[in-house]
Amino acid sequence: MPPQPPAPPVFYSFPEGSQLVDSLANFVVKAQKDAIEKRGKFTLALSGGSLPNNLKGLIGQEGVQWDKWEVFFCDERIVPLDHEDSNFRACNDAFLSHVPIPREQIHTIDESLLDDLDELSDQYEKQLISLFAEKNAARFPVFDLILLGMGPDGHTCSLFPGHELLSETDRWVAYLEDSPKPPAKRITFTFPVINHAYRVAFVVAGESKQDMLHAVLDQPEEGLPCSRVRPAAPGLVFWFADEAAAKKTNYPNTAFKWIEDRSDAEEAQRIAKERINANSAI
Repeated sequence: MPPQPPAPPVFYSFPEGSQLVDSLANFVVKAQKDAIEKRGKFTLALSGGSLPNNLKGLIGQEGVQWDKWEVFFCDERIVPLDHEDSNFRACNDAFLSHVPIPREQIHTIDESLLDDLDELSDQYEKQLISLFAEKNAARFPVFDLILLGMGPDGHTCSLFPGHELLSETDRWVAYLEDSPKPPAKRITFTFPVINHAYRVAFVVAGESKQDMLHAVLDQPEEGLPCSRVRPAAPGLVFWFADEAAAKKTNYPNTAFKWIEDRSDAEEAQRIAKERINANSAI
């Protein structure tokens, strides 16, 4: 049987940023519950940028099994962990330091290797291998949830438009020394890792995101990095946006609820399209 095509993105738009934060927290907690029931742990990958501040809704949540979390970073700037450019520091300040995840289950770069990008990226990849390869014989790690942001040029992680890493098919973790956005030296997950996740969720907010969100969701044929995040079946991709960011987007908006599988995703998009078509016919 040929592989199923990726499910369509599920797009959630919220009138206020506070609703986005609360709904995202609800979504993450449900993803955690589902993962622990099925696999006994919750594997999560985080990005930097504006994402960390949108995770504050997780602080104080009840029913969270923090001791079952394994946290990685989708990309990282090659700076000390306490540097203002560090994605770990941003996530730690906003969220991680306020919840009881065991520190050894928060997987960071090795600061002793900052002058050797090849070895540093290999070491981070080995952390993934040690967690995933023992119980998962798949070609690539399968995260329960990857949380991403969207850059002003449509990049995500440290996968930038036109960069050679967009075509990387073998490495789990790759490095670059020519990021168009400083700092220039970074490591990043590759598309095969991102597109093997059970769930991927983008989080975007603010008027400055309007044009790019429209381009990514309404013109996927342009091939922007964010548009290329389409997890292989049975994986799903979600977009959480506030009203300001979503103002120019025509892609069907879905009422927020837990989406269990691809059939739910396809049904949600069908209902949203019917609603949009009905409104346009009036």
